[in-house]
Amino acid sequence: MTTPPPMLSRACATLLGTPARTAERLKAGSRTAVYRAELADGRSVIVKLYAPTAGRNAITEGTAMRAAEAAVPVPKVLGCGTTSTDGATALITSDLGTCTLGTAVRTRRVPHTQALKDLGDLLGRLHRAPLSPSVKRRPFVDFVSSLTRRCPADLMDQIAPALALIADTPDKAPTVWCHGDLHFDNVVLSGPRDTRHLVDFTDAAPGSRESDVAHALVMTAAHTPWDRDALTGSYPLVLNSSRLSAWVVLITVRCWAYSAPGEDQALWQSRLADLPHRTPHLFRTPRTERTPR
Repeated sequence: MTTPPPMLSRACATLLGTPARTAERLKAGSRTAVYRAELADGRSVIVKLYAPTAGRNAITEGTAMRAAEAAVPVPKVLGCGTTSTDGATALITSDLGTCTLGTAVRTRRVPHTQALKDLGDLLGRLHRAPLSPSVKRRPFVDFVSSLTRRCPADLMDQIAPALALIADTPDKAPTVWCHGDLHFDNVVLSGPRDTRHLVDFTDAAPGSRESDVAHALVMTAAHTPWDRDALTGSYPLVLNSSRLSAWVVLITVRCWAYSAPGEDQALWQSRLADLPHRTPHLFRTPRTERTPR
């Protein structure tokens, strides 16, 4: 723990009326930073700071968390709002501790198969959370546009069958609250019974069931039939298998497109190269044998 940075101190004083005494940085990105802070009154809290330039902000994340808490355990939102004249925002939540489902899997405290079942159950509960009509779903064309800007044309041409399948989703298909980034380390175990709590709703938004389940499959590398069945088998709602596979393709491509050079990029390159063998019906035969990127 160190002296809190000024922006964190301002957030705690503005939103909670209590200054922070110490702080530990947990995560930092180009537009967000997450801290564990000890307040002057002795409480430990998690503070997430959003830059003014962030496309989404603490207010949208707080809205998603408050909606989700009706259906699934989440940290309690203690404060949320604007903290500076230039539009910076902050979200302050209760501190549930440091034990994630990912930690429990890596230390073999929780079997991998059970952890996949936990994710399926959590998603099923989250997807039953009430969805306000005022919160709009992100158009699929926006998702495709962001990929087009980062992917070569031949790769986009190869995944055209997957794109077409999702684009043809009927308008009546259910829209649910999607977490948007569910993996083992975004589940915190807390309390005497290790209750599973969903955390980090940065990317939460209305969307399709299949897109959120697919993201969990991709981020947990649940590629084998038994791993996929462990997660989807504990998911209580109806899934369209073809759309689920198509979303797995698109999310894998997106992870590859945004991966950092080095080991991370090599990992996603390998997973991308394996996709046509597992889901050949979702790929168009390439015009050339050129490796993406």
